[in-house]
Amino acid sequence: MTKSVPAQATDAFCQACSVAPTFPRHEAELDEVTRARARHVISEIERTTQATTAMREILLGQLMDESHVSLRDDVDVSSEAPDTIVDCARATDGCLGARMTGAGVGGCAVALVDGEKAQKFCAKVEATYRTRSGHEPQHSAYVCAATDGACVVVEDEGDDTLE
Repeated sequence: MTKSVPAQATDAFCQACSVAPTFPRHEAELDEVTRARARHVISEIERTTQATTAMREILLGQLMDESHVSLRDDVDVSSEAPDTIVDCARATDGCLGARMTGAGVGGCAVALVDGEKAQKFCAKVEATYRTRSGHEPQHSAYVCAATDGACVVVEDEGDDTLE
C-alpha cells in the first residue's frame, strides 16, 4: 500500500529544520569561504521551505532566480555557460524563473515556464543562447510537467502488492 505524507507534516518538518535564526549569531566565527557556503546552504533550505507553499504562486520563479545567484556568488559553482543560458531563459517570454543545475560546468539549467509557451520558449532560448555565446547548445531543451512527488511506501506483511 502506498501512502503520501500530508502537506502539513512536510511543512512542520521544514519549519522545525530552520537554522537561519542562529546563523547571524555565529557567522563571524567562520572564515569567508565557509561563511559563504553556509549562507548558501541555509538560504537554499529557506528557499526550499518557501517553495512548498510557492508552488501555487509565481514566487517559485523568484526563488529559482535567487538560488542561481546564490550558487553563482556564494558557492562559486557556476560558469559562463550556465550563467548565459539562465540569462537567456529569464529574458524569454513565459519564464517565471531559472537556475543552473548539476555541477555548473556543463551549462545545464532548469526553468519554470508557462506551459502554453513552453515550445516557443525552448526554441527562443536555444536561438538566443546560440547568438549570445557563439556556441551550439550541446543538448536540446526538454519539456516536462510536474507530477506527484515522493511518497512513503508501506508494505503490509504478506501482501506483495502496492496500492
